[in-house]
Amino acid sequence: MHIPSGASQTVDVLDFETALALSGQEDSYDRTRWLYVPDFYTEYRYILGTRGVNPLICIGINPSTAEPDNLDNTLKSVSRIAAGNGFDSWIMFNVYAQRATNPDDMDRTLNMRLHEANMAAFRYILSHVGEGVSPAVWAAWGTIIEKRPYLKDCVRDMVDLGKEHGAHWLCAGKRSAKGHPHHPLYLRKDEKTTLFDIEGYLNTL
Repeated sequence: MHIPSGASQTVDVLDFETALALSGQEDSYDRTRWLYVPDFYTEYRYILGTRGVNPLICIGINPSTAEPDNLDNTLKSVSRIAAGNGFDSWIMFNVYAQRATNPDDMDRTLNMRLHEANMAAFRYILSHVGEGVSPAVWAAWGTIIEKRPYLKDCVRDMVDLGKEHGAHWLCAGKRSAKGHPHHPLYLRKDEKTTLFDIEGYLNTL
């Protein structure tokens, strides 16, 4: 379980570029396999995934306790779905970067510094897929998007960044009654991704 020590506004948050530059000081995992920023356990996480040229970029709501070589059940499902759909790697990203096992513990108000750093991380991910590869972005946040009003605006910022990099959006599994994309947990291991009309979805938020 991870319960935030307090609102993220009270935490010294590294911007993404600084967190990325500092990566390499920890030797607790294989850097040729894993991408992990920041590369130490803290109150927030920008990126966790495996390295490749054609990753499935999965978008949840917020990170929990997972680390390299210590995946939770959600990340194990993400790994299976990525492999089963022909991707050579996967990246777990989140609408909001604050760690909280229970989404009810997330910030009540948006921490703009944390959000801007998270968007810088998303831009980095989108720009580092293989040459000629359209970034595949898997919307997988489930109904938890309704937990905080600011989360919808965060998604809109992500969609705008995706457009700049020619991303295409996917979903997997049955959507909710309100059209929210299915969370990765409890998907069949052979579940196939399908195209997701992110623009149409945004119009319903």
